[in-house]
Amino acid sequence: MEHYLDNSATTRVCPEAAQAAYKAMTEIYGNPSSTHTLGREAKKLLDKSRSQVAAALGCAPGELVFTSCGSESDNWALLSGAEAMKRKGRHIISSMVEHDAVRRSLDELESRGFEVTRLKPDSTGVISAADVIDALRPDTILVSLMLVNNETGAVTDISAISAAMKAAGSKALLHTDAVQAFMKLPFTAKTLGADMISISGHKIHAPKGIGALYIKNGLRLKPFIVGGGQESERRAGTEAMPQIAAFAAACEAGRTGLEENCRRMAELRRNAMDTLKAGIPEVRFIETVAPHILSLSMPGFRSEVLMNFLEAREIYVSKSSACKKGGRSHVLEAIGLDARTIDGAIRVGLSRYTTEEDISALCLGLIDASRTLAHR
Repeated sequence: MEHYLDNSATTRVCPEAAQAAYKAMTEIYGNPSSTHTLGREAKKLLDKSRSQVAAALGCAPGELVFTSCGSESDNWALLSGAEAMKRKGRHIISSMVEHDAVRRSLDELESRGFEVTRLKPDSTGVISAADVIDALRPDTILVSLMLVNNETGAVTDISAISAAMKAAGSKALLHTDAVQAFMKLPFTAKTLGADMISISGHKIHAPKGIGALYIKNGLRLKPFIVGGGQESERRAGTEAMPQIAAFAAACEAGRTGLEENCRRMAELRRNAMDTLKAGIPEVRFIETVAPHILSLSMPGFRSEVLMNFLEAREIYVSKSSACKKGGRSHVLEAIGLDARTIDGAIRVGLSRYTTEEDISALCLGLIDASRTLAHR
């Protein structure tokens, strides 16, 4: 029996999203920019889908632009955000534990003459509002910090950072990569107070290839992709209607019982920790708040060996961000873990479909691994 616990990398498409995509491909298949009947039907579906995703994010439909993924949203927010503000300064604040979509955008901005301050997190991966305020300068134009860390599950208080920046009189834009937080933690664009928010579909049981960027009303960003006048002339290219419709359907399905799903995932996560502590005395956890990410390590064992051992039992986890494709985690290094702990780290990603049986299989597998592999 399969036990999929790599939901921070991607999720299984839910039936509602799959049905919505199929309908958009086979029935409402017109181009939303066409003026004939099929085009108007597609435009109606586009508007409805935008409203549904916006409702899940707690923003106005006009503040949401569809993209191809969270990485595109991050790239656009940072590169165009910095360009929009460069006359006011060239200093940017971020952290040492961001996703590569942000890290490499920051590298690009540095090559263009911007200065980047990368804040060091605490021992779980959190960036404090105090550290952000300490780093603020008169020429700071952009702050970009992840809401939920994709490797540790650390939750940075973006609301507090937004409030602190306003209290300090900062003119800087605030961007947050909320890909790992969207539909996993209760929040809205209003409560976060960010100017730009990146989200992605395939982390919430929609297909791959669809994301969105929240752009606060009044903020004008230069288009990242140019061509036609789609997305109110903010992102060119014919809208990917099957993915967009599926994204909206996944949002609608996920909003039902969101708080209960979060509570249940947190309970499953806690049960896993309790069971593993009892069965593997040397196991280490990164204690964080997010209910759907469990970062653990079995020092002395190799992540790849543990993953292969579990895969043989049809239990699927990862060793860090799926985007890394090997190599030591920059996140775990930044929070100060020793090499032995990092080399034995794995990430468990839960979803609303995760069951007690999945967690039980994981725990039994790791306990068996600790006993079996130790004698090799």
